[in-house]
Formats: sequence, C-alpha cells, structure tokens
Amino acid sequence: MAPLPHFPSDPDDDPGAYAGLDAETAAERARSRGWTEVRALAPGTFITLEYRVGRLNFEVEDGLVRRCWKG
Repeated sequence: MAPLPHFPSDPDDDPGAYAGLDAETAAERARSRGWTEVRALAPGTFITLEYRVGRLNFEVEDGLVRRCWKG
C-alpha cells in the first residue's frame, strides 16, 4: 500500500491570543510561530472565503487586533 501524502497544516497556535495586541507586534509574533502569511484587515473589509493553510487574519482597528482567525 502506498504511503499517505503529507498535507501541510496550520501552526499549533491560539488565534484568540492575538486580540488586544498592536498589529505590528501581533504580525511579528505570528510569523515567529510559523504562520507563513499574515493579513491585517480593516473592519468590514470584503474578503473571499477560501481557506489557505498557514494564513492568519487579523481584523485591525486603531492599530489594535480586534479579532483573529485562521485561513
């Protein structure tokens, strides 16, 4: 039987821990923890709903992360 392929996965990290941090600090922390793409978005920004492994999204208002989610 052939071996199963290796699929990439997200870093083992809690997105909720980024809320309240300033956007620059949050992005640096995310990259140091293995996130390959970090995206800061203004509240209400229209985005596509495709899931991308390794991407962390921040909703940033007044320079602070208000919420964070994977994909």
